[in-house]
Amino acid sequence: MRGWWRDLTDLVLPAECGGCGRPRAVLCAECRAALCGAAPRRVRPVPEPWGLPVVHAAASYEDAVRAVLLAHKERGALGLAGPLGVALAEAVRAGLRGESGGRGDSGARSWVVGTHGGSQGRAVPLSLVPVPSARASVRARGHDPARRIALAAAGELRRRGIPARVLAVLRQRRAVADQSGLDLRQRQANLAGALEVSAGGGRLLADGGRIVVVDDLMTTGASLAEAARAVRERHMESSARAHAVRDPGTGVARRAVLGREDAICAAVVAASPDSFEINRN
Repeated sequence: MRGWWRDLTDLVLPAECGGCGRPRAVLCAECRAALCGAAPRRVRPVPEPWGLPVVHAAASYEDAVRAVLLAHKERGALGLAGPLGVALAEAVRAGLRGESGGRGDSGARSWVVGTHGGSQGRAVPLSLVPVPSARASVRARGHDPARRIALAAAGELRRRGIPARVLAVLRQRRAVADQSGLDLRQRQANLAGALEVSAGGGRLLADGGRIVVVDDLMTTGASLAEAARAVRERHMESSARAHAVRDPGTGVARRAVLGREDAICAAVVAASPDSFEINRN
């Protein structure tokens, strides 16, 4: 109810830019350019947590971009989910293009329509798996920011001809402390084993198609690494059962065939400025 009321309020009341406060615009042209104007790039925190997948980010977490993300997450400016979703979709596409080696949407689309992985042209949707917020945070905010942005990003991808869906299959299986003020080692200890795939989620992950773990922000990378671990463990287990190679004589499963299409990558709207240093090497 709270999220619905905020959506209605955004429509009927005068808005101000979530980035700079300029009136009569949910997001002004200048702040939109800061969010979506640059080409997304691969990012890597230093130090890098073990198990972190390849991550692409649309923008650096500073100035207007930081203000937009905070306005959406903490102040309930739900009208910003649309442009944030566009930015996330661009980061997702950048990651898929990088893995396919192609340019433009054709490279990204090839991963999901079967020109990779031997699916013989069968359309397989791209799965966006958002990092879940703590239940207490969702109750306090009235919405789950990463999930809302992921839904907007999936819609943007579909408009660009890339079949995409959101699989909100991750959940916290134990309480975690507030991450604010924690360094990488403390965050890793705080999050270790904290996430799991919900009942029935493994079946959805095993349906095929690329999996992209998504979030609004990457700082140390600990949350993305833990989310990827949980997805990877369940996905590998389910894929191994589904794609086991059977001995032609005995019919006994010998090993699983897990190709590049089973790999997991990640995308975020923004990342800490230092994590962009990878692009200067």
